[in-house]
Amino acid sequence: MTRAVSRVVAVATSGGRDSTALLHVTARMAAAQGLQVAALHVHHGLVSQADDWVRHLRRQTQRWARAGLPVSLHVTRLEGQPAPGDSVEAWARRGRYDALTQMAHMAGASLLLLAHHEADQAETFLLQALRIGSPAGLSAMPAVVERAGLTWARPWLNVQRAAINAYVQRHRLAFVDDSSNAETRFARNRLRLQVLPMLEDAFPGALRQLAAAAQRQQEAAACLRELAETDLRVCVDTDGHLKLAAWQLLSAPRRQHLLRSWLQAAWPAGIPESLVHRLCDELPASRSGARWPLPGGWVIRQRGVLCLRQG
Repeated sequence: MTRAVSRVVAVATSGGRDSTALLHVTARMAAAQGLQVAALHVHHGLVSQADDWVRHLRRQTQRWARAGLPVSLHVTRLEGQPAPGDSVEAWARRGRYDALTQMAHMAGASLLLLAHHEADQAETFLLQALRIGSPAGLSAMPAVVERAGLTWARPWLNVQRAAINAYVQRHRLAFVDDSSNAETRFARNRLRLQVLPMLEDAFPGALRQLAAAAQRQQEAAACLRELAETDLRVCVDTDGHLKLAAWQLLSAPRRQHLLRSWLQAAWPAGIPESLVHRLCDELPASRSGARWPLPGGWVIRQRGVLCLRQG
């Protein structure tokens, strides 16, 4: 079924410099093409200035609309607060994603633009590397992804921060300054404020190279997904069990990758990486009836296959 072409483009905006620039340039381009732009803002309720940001965005979009730009503002305020043990960043990210999805659908948009740029991509790559990220994690942020019935696009992943600054200055765009961006208790802020400037100073062009490395990891992750799909067709039976004889014919790296892919697909609750390594080490010498614990259940070897059981 072909998706109907929407005449509305959604832009996620915090009111900050980068998203203000993206919203402005999108509205200018939309005016020339007869499109409408929905500016989507999520009020997280985390800082005292949040209400001021909404007022700023409302005045700004109304002023642009009077000047002939086809833009309207949509705002959602998040309810609740992070659960005990949950990070504020993770809670805000989940809530923001849900709110943006809902607002975009309500506005009639099928395309949602995000203002992440080259430095953001470099930051994400480094954070994932420090967390021993997989190739998928090191891929950082995709330029385009289909999710929740929307096309999420980041058109500025190859654009330098200096170019965005120049655009803002040229068009004299007012933007808000989030004081939380200066709080070094957040990992990304520490990286942005303390590490990346020194890295770029010592190795000019480092941000561009890190962003390019993320792109190469995206290609590698895509190849690994294709390889896993091929191996899964051969090594998984009609009941979804992993056939151990076929699995053991693979090379050690492919066995590990296939096992991880099978577990992740079959067990949405999540699989610790330590379990993948343990299974790779212990399965060849194990016997029928052997079992390994996983969150909420068991991995069990029986009659030449590996299966999953709850409880």
